[in-house]
Formats: sequence, C-alpha cells, structure tokens
Amino acid sequence: MSLIHGLSVLVVAAMATGSVASHNYGDALTKSIMFYEGQRSGKLPPTQRITWRKDSALRDGFEIGVDLVGGYYDAGDNVKFTFPMAFSMTMLAWSVLEFGQSMGSSELQRSLDAIQWGTDYLLKATSIPGFVFAQVGDPYGDHNCWERPEDMDTPRTPYAVSKQFPGSEVSAEIAAALAASSMVFRPTNRGYSARLLKRARMVFEFADKYRGSYNDSLGPWVCPFYCDFSGYQDELIWGAAWLLRATKAPFYWNYVLANIKNLDNSSSFSEFGWDTKHAGINVLASRLIKGQTPYVPEPFITNADKFVCSVLPESPTVSVSYSPGGLLIKPGGSNLQRATALSFLLLVYSRSMSRDNRVIRCGNVVANPARLVQVARSQVDYILGSNPMKMSYMVGYGDKFPQKIHHRGSSLPSVSQHSQRIDCVSGGTYFSSNNPNPNLLTGAVVGGPDIKDSYADSRADFAHSEPTTYINAPFVGLLAYFKSH
Repeated sequence: MSLIHGLSVLVVAAMATGSVASHNYGDALTKSIMFYEGQRSGKLPPTQRITWRKDSALRDGFEIGVDLVGGYYDAGDNVKFTFPMAFSMTMLAWSVLEFGQSMGSSELQRSLDAIQWGTDYLLKATSIPGFVFAQVGDPYGDHNCWERPEDMDTPRTPYAVSKQFPGSEVSAEIAAALAASSMVFRPTNRGYSARLLKRARMVFEFADKYRGSYNDSLGPWVCPFYCDFSGYQDELIWGAAWLLRATKAPFYWNYVLANIKNLDNSSSFSEFGWDTKHAGINVLASRLIKGQTPYVPEPFITNADKFVCSVLPESPTVSVSYSPGGLLIKPGGSNLQRATALSFLLLVYSRSMSRDNRVIRCGNVVANPARLVQVARSQVDYILGSNPMKMSYMVGYGDKFPQKIHHRGSSLPSVSQHSQRIDCVSGGTYFSSNNPNPNLLTGAVVGGPDIKDSYADSRADFAHSEPTTYINAPFVGLLAYFKSH
C-alpha cells in the first residue's frame, strides 16, 4: 500500500467516524435544490428565489415551428444539452424515490418543482414522433462568448436525432428520466405521471428500434462537449430498467436480461455518470430482481459488489484514488460529479444489503452496510468543508466557499443592476476580472479540488470551478439521507 493510499484510508476512516464537525445537512439540502432555479431557461415563475436570474431564450425552437422553451442550462454556459439534462432529472427523481421521505414537505415540493421544470422540457423535446431534440444552441458560438443568458445573441439552433440519424443514448436517457419521474409524481399528480410514463415507453421504443449513437449523427455539435464515449447499450438497458421499475411489465425485465450481455462489464462495472451507466444499472437491477420471473441475480449482484470493492479505500481491489484529505478521485474534469454519483450508489446499495442482511467481501476485507454509509458521508462532509482547505465546495454554504465560479450569469452583473445589454466581447472583461462573482449561485457545487486537495478559485479553471446540474442531482439524495440520519 502506498503512503498516500495508506494516509487516505486513515483520513477517510477518521472522517467517517465523526471526528469532524457535523454539518447542517438540511441547510445544504435546501441550497442544493435552489441551485436548479439558477440554471433555468425560459420564462421564470413568480416563485423564483434566485432573483438575479431573469427570463431567457424565450424563442427556442420557434424558427422551426417547435416550442423548445424551458429546461436547464447544463453548467456555466447557455446551451441546453439534453443528454446530461435528462441524466440530471433521472438522478433527481431517484434521489426523491429513495430519500424523499427524509426531505421534509417543503424541500420535497421544491424537488418536484425542479424535476418538473426538466420533464416539461423533455416532453417538448420528444413531442414530434420520430424526432428527439438533443440540443438547443450552437455550442461553439456560445462557448466563444461570455454573455448572460438574458442577453444571448448567439445562434439558438435546435439539433435533433431521428430515424435516419439515430441517437439511442440521448433518447434512452430521456426515457429513463421520464419513467423515474413518473413514479415521483404518481402520489400527487396521477395525470402528469401517466403522461410521463406513456412518453417514456414511446421514446424508449424509438431509441431501441432505431439504434445508433448521436456521435455519428450530431458529432460536430455534441462533441467535444457531451460525446458518448461508452456507447449506447448502457443507456438502453438503463432506460429499460427504469421502465421495469415504473411499470413492473415483464417485457422490460426480459429486455434487460437479453441485452445485458452487450455491456462490457470487465472494466466499466465501476463507472457511473451522465455517459456511463454500468454501476447504476447493477445497483438498480439488484433492487428489481426480487419477484421477477425468471429470478436472475447474476451478473447484477456480482458486479454491484465489485463496484463497491472498487471504491472502498481499504479494499485490495480499489480502483479509484483518494486525495490525502480523503476525496474520491477519478480521471477527467469536474471530479465532484464522480464523488457525488458514486457515493449515492453506495448509499442506495447499503440499504439493499441491510434488507438482505448481507455483507460484501473484498478479498480479506469485509464491508457491512454501515461502512458504505461511512464512506458516502465522508465524501459529503468533504464537499461541505471537512477538508484540508477548510472550505465548502457548495456556493453559499459555510463561511468559505468558491467566489469566482466559471458561470456566465453569476459572473456578470444581473439585469436588475445593469439593464443595458452586455455583448459577447464586452463580457470578457468580467471573465478575466479578479473580483468575486457579483451574483451568488446558491447551492452550486463546483468541479472541486485537485488530487492534492488544492483549489485555485479561478474562473478560467473550468475543470475545477464550473458547477453542473449532474453534480448536484445525486447530492440532493445524499443530503436528504444525512439530514435525517
């Protein structure tokens, strides 16, 4: 065991046993949900709490006669990328399904509002049979400008996949989001729930029947921003698994069993995020196999166990790294998306283990459900400030948090403070300024520190300073759980 790895185990264990100041998980939960209001596109409602944001992109889709107004900007830019947006909604819905009862009525309602803002848009993006709108906005034009969403004058071109130019990953992820969300709304809005589920079935059928990657059909526009690196097979199985959970229809279980062989689990069993669904599929399916005919526990439970063993710092088969301060690290930018998503899976799987009265063996290491919860909590606490920098990586939480996040709307003066338009070039002055952002994007979790636990707080360092909808989505569930445990 390397020195750093050994230190990591000690630090993670120390953090997990409560030797750090406890956090106000309820306050962090409130803020993590509020963040989505800062990412809204379209006509803002009277209940809008992040008031420096105003209406934007009110004519999206109008040039082609389709209403594509609404939805979310994915991160610090002003493009609507449907693939990561749909994944964010799937994870918000999963957070509510697992931990909604721990949120409290007001935060549960806010979560439903955040989900519906996304699902209303996904219904629009799939409203024309045979087409799925995968993106709105020219990403190159947008990324070359530093503009408030309220001022945008870059092209708002809509891009769609179709029967001739398929995009199974984006379509199947939408199906997953709509199916998961249909369950969230079932207790309170049966009509809306039924509408979401009907569309989920239709979009999944489209994704499956016209198979292909949107890299091939929309590559020049979706890449390099949200290329699909893992293929679309994982999204098809992920979508089917969510439809199985929502409908209990044997068709979807048979689909999962027939197609699981198409997944390469040899190296991807530990991957989970907007692009790669493998670990999520195994954790979700391990919950669904009981009561299915035929009852087939493999390969789901074996691979879910292997995933756990790949994350626990003391495991002989650990494949992630840990910073000296105990943060889970995987290669690639925006690392906290991995820390939140993988911690969420640990928490969900720990509940399955508890119900089955089961432990996991990683070589000579035995992990009980409480250990998975410990590791998940160590990541949550690290993000909220129990780290060597003594800073929270959630904007507006704690005394010390990122001030210069890579986010156009947050870094430019709001319309209420500066009513004149700020054009593409003029915005660059604010981008390169050393001043803190004038507008607080409350609840935004940034990409996070590097592997040495350091954080530069630089707007230009987008890999570390940019917030995204898919960092926050699993974090909502984690915070809901720890708020009441």
